[in-house]
Parts: sequence; C-alpha cells; structure tokens
Amino acid sequence: MAQRTVTIASSVGLHARPAALFVQAATATGLPVQIGRDGEDAVDARSILGVMALGARHGESVVLTADGDGADAALDGLVELLSRDLDAE
Repeated sequence: MAQRTVTIASSVGLHARPAALFVQAATATGLPVQIGRDGEDAVDARSILGVMALGARHGESVVLTADGDGADAALDGLVELLSRDLDAE
C-alpha cells in the first residue's frame, strides 16, 4: 500500500471547490484512495461527502493511501494537487 503525507495549501482547506477537484482527481485514478489525518479514521477520497466531512483546513497535514497498480504515481499526482492553492487558480 502506497502512502503520502501532504499539507493542504488551499486557503479554505478541503471545502467546496478544492474538495470537488480533489475528489474528481482521486476518482480518475481508478484506485481505492483514502484520505485522513494521521491517527484518525480515513475516508474514501472518491466521496465528496466524506472529504468535506473530514474538515481538513489550510495548513493541516493529511495522509493519502492507495492500493493497486500505479498507486505511487496516483498519489504523487494527488499530492501535487493538494500542494496548490486551488482557490487561487
């Protein structure tokens, strides 16, 4: 299982537009991707309700995990996405 830790760069955190863009990207990987805070239960990164309920804020670190062929590359792309301020784009 591949794992990455990333700090949320979007000024509003993973809410509304940034959450939707992240969920779309996670779904596009075709892999079961999970997102959560270290030490807490993770949620399905392909679920907009799950991601928004996570309440990840700007500057917080989250852990992404994925399993399957191409998991490392998929997580690298998701890390790159979350490392940008998606509200400013």
